[in-house]
Amino acid sequence: MQSRREFIANSSRVAAAIAATGSAASPLTGCGRYAAIPAVMPASFHDVSGSRSLRANAARHGLVFGSAVIIHNVQTDPDFAELIAEQCGIVVPTNELKWVALRPAPDRYDFSRPDFLLSFAESHRMLMRGHNLCWHESVPAWIQTPENRPRARQFFIDHITTVCSHYAGKLQSWDVVNEAINPGDGQPGGLRKSFWFEQIGPDYIDLAFRTARAADPHARLTYNDYGVEYDNANNTEKRRLILELLRGMRQREVPIDALGIQSHIKAAQPDKIGKGLADFIEAIRQMGLEVYLTEMDVNEDDIAADDPVKRDSIVAQTYADYLRIALASPAVKLVLTWDLSDRFTWLDSGPTHHRKQPNRPQRSLPFDRDYRPKDAFFAIRNSFDNRPEL
Repeated sequence: MQSRREFIANSSRVAAAIAATGSAASPLTGCGRYAAIPAVMPASFHDVSGSRSLRANAARHGLVFGSAVIIHNVQTDPDFAELIAEQCGIVVPTNELKWVALRPAPDRYDFSRPDFLLSFAESHRMLMRGHNLCWHESVPAWIQTPENRPRARQFFIDHITTVCSHYAGKLQSWDVVNEAINPGDGQPGGLRKSFWFEQIGPDYIDLAFRTARAADPHARLTYNDYGVEYDNANNTEKRRLILELLRGMRQREVPIDALGIQSHIKAAQPDKIGKGLADFIEAIRQMGLEVYLTEMDVNEDDIAADDPVKRDSIVAQTYADYLRIALASPAVKLVLTWDLSDRFTWLDSGPTHHRKQPNRPQRSLPFDRDYRPKDAFFAIRNSFDNRPEL
């Protein structure tokens, strides 16, 4: 079986032949899961590692590129681990730092897998960020029992203190609070009616940030949310409420350094990304905060065509259109995809996929299921290269 580096080297030779002849070579059959190289390849197909990796291209333009990972996949798949080390300047655990995974009992934490990822990151000169300290969808059953509910505030403080202290000085940033805005719940300020909101009160957000800063003065503290990218009524209202939240935190001198825009965007749907997002990012910048694109991927369930070539082209254009707007601001410092390969995309089990495209796995990320670069890779890399001089 070819290694990834053998595959890239082989691709380089084919691409060189294409460049020399001015025409596409025939498919080159390999072996194992790198079974074939496409007959028609981007001119730069041969050049996806080293100085032309996403990691290196981002760095040249004042950015850090990275990905979320399921740590088990890094531990058990050497090719995937190599891909992450090659392409990423920062990593974040998808699930393993959330409450349910990290704290199986009131008196027990399991840091084994996040510690592995931190060691992996350090050995490859990568940064690591934490996700997350507070989220409404990761509340362990043990804390919701009648005897523990009244102690929620102290559990909350103890958890954030313990976790941030464990990684003090070692992480680039933390998603301190995740997805706290939900206008449909009808609460003041659009706050989500979560377990933490109900047990602690609306000041749980300030409490989380102050506790995190006390435990780790070095990590950048981030509020992370979704649904702000499009010029439609729902996204406009959510942007307004997030700005209101952040301005209030700044006025109360709550320690916060960045806003995370999750960036789960969609291909082939009518809403546009434009002035609303640009103005939103500028408002964040004017507050003195950084902006991180924390969970970027493209949902392609609404693409009608089944042809993978056509789908890949539309997905790539969707990335390009989004990043053209987002990267125009110097406030944007990090760009992370929500995993790097289609093999591990969460969208295959997402809320609409089985209804819309049950028999068509998503092609939503920069690398395909066999870790080969797709049009999306080149669209993202070109977006870095085309970023305005800041």
